[in-house]
Amino acid sequence: MLRVSPLFLVGTIIISFFAAIAILAPILAPPTSSDPYICPYDGPSTGGPIFYHPPPTLPSSKHPFGTMQGYDLYYGCIWGVRTAFYISILTTILSLATGLSIGSAAGYLEGIVDEVLMRFTDAFFALPGILYVLLIVMALPLRLELNLGLFSLTLSVSSLDRIILALAIIGWPQYARVIRSEIKKVKQQDFVEAAKAVGCSKLRILGKHILPNSINPVLSLTFLNMGGVLIAASTISFLEFGPGVGYAEWGSLMASARSYLIFLPGASQFAWPFFIPGAFLSAFVLGWSLVGDALTYIIDPAFGRRLNIWGSQGSS
Repeated sequence: MLRVSPLFLVGTIIISFFAAIAILAPILAPPTSSDPYICPYDGPSTGGPIFYHPPPTLPSSKHPFGTMQGYDLYYGCIWGVRTAFYISILTTILSLATGLSIGSAAGYLEGIVDEVLMRFTDAFFALPGILYVLLIVMALPLRLELNLGLFSLTLSVSSLDRIILALAIIGWPQYARVIRSEIKKVKQQDFVEAAKAVGCSKLRILGKHILPNSINPVLSLTFLNMGGVLIAASTISFLEFGPGVGYAEWGSLMASARSYLIFLPGASQFAWPFFIPGAFLSAFVLGWSLVGDALTYIIDPAFGRRLNIWGSQGSS
């Protein structure tokens, strides 16, 4: 594997480094409240508009990355690693499960089922994905109540969970399209016809014979999308639809730092609180991109050669 794509090692090291930070977060940045994802506050006790908050403080032994709006930036970046894994993995799982289910049904059943499901899928490509996400995030309530007489249910949905749900809702169509296309090709193969001839059920043929031989391009797409999911989530948080000030999420931290650049004079001297969480985000996405590109070439060499992912190595 390393001989084919040496940068796979670099990506693996980066992701492993972030995984170690996520595991060791309670040791690297011990929580100070019941919610470990709320950054410790070391500012004035009174609230007020952003321009009344203290300016960022420089790194010190107490705050290795300094403070921003009174919140410890180091703590936010460290626990933000856990938030990043949570967003990337959960969103990808939800999108993949939905896309595989709908795409498999459309590709295998064909006919009117295929037509209806694909027209429904096409609707998600009518507008830019970021607009759909913003609409869904704004439409989803933070508190859901269901009252059915003798039975009532109250469900609280956090701002972060709303972003994950929105990204999963607009993320599944690409998986559905890919798996549908692959299933349509594989179902014409002789081994599928042989399975039909011996009396295998449709569900068995799909699950045992067709899906295992159609899944490779979907897996490639999954790894390639891991970093993109986090960029999208951070963008929503940066637009201030995320968890908000003081939450350990890189997009929210960058949004808070941006406020200094807007409201305080001499903005250039307050740029570093913006770039520190941005560097964490960039490194995390870079790691997934390197791993995803390498696995794409390994899992699906034809797809990798078409993209020319590794240049001369991909053609050797």
